[in-house]
Amino acid sequence: MELLSVNVGRPRPVPYTDQAEGVTGIDKRPVAGPVRVSAPGPKGTGGSGLAGDAVCDLRHHGGDDQAVYAFAREDLDHWERELDRPLANGCFGENITTGGLDVSGALIGERWRIGPTVVLEVTSGRIPCRTFQGHLGERGWVRRFTRTGATGAYLRVIEPGEIHAGDPIEIVHRPGHTVTAAMEFRATTTERELLPRLLAAADALHPESLAAARKYVAAQTR
Repeated sequence: MELLSVNVGRPRPVPYTDQAEGVTGIDKRPVAGPVRVSAPGPKGTGGSGLAGDAVCDLRHHGGDDQAVYAFAREDLDHWERELDRPLANGCFGENITTGGLDVSGALIGERWRIGPTVVLEVTSGRIPCRTFQGHLGERGWVRRFTRTGATGAYLRVIEPGEIHAGDPIEIVHRPGHTVTAAMEFRATTTERELLPRLLAAADALHPESLAAARKYVAAQTR
């Protein structure tokens, strides 16, 4: 398993975001050399976990529990075939593009060591948005991406450090439940009956998803 590229984006104006300033950092490009990774702070104030990477809409993106977004090159290859167009590393807005790793199938709370120092922990899948659709220029993209369910994974930073393309990725911890990033995504979007199953992931789960699962269970037991 390998880190194929580290991708960062700078703010740029676009017509397809509802962010107040009309800018987005979703257009991420691979960068050479090491990139510092650290916890950015709480959602709403903290942005990306990668130095030099822009998160423009702090309402929905960034923060400690969405510090890094990972997507598998294998899933990009699938979409290249489906869309009949080349897709470069970073074009889905991912900070890290991986090889040989089932990112959407990663367990919530699973930990990856990247390179010699950085350890990241899986928290949730990625929910597609209008900005993602506009960036790709594909009509109906949100529905299509959702239906496929290969969402990639958001991660929090457990141990900070530097990463660069070519670093090995090692899974250093797998929790004992079966809640994957893909299941979390389905539970919080199209299959809400799965929400009770998310509770097995406990505090490793993204806090918003954990709250949604607890609220659903409470409503069902009234």
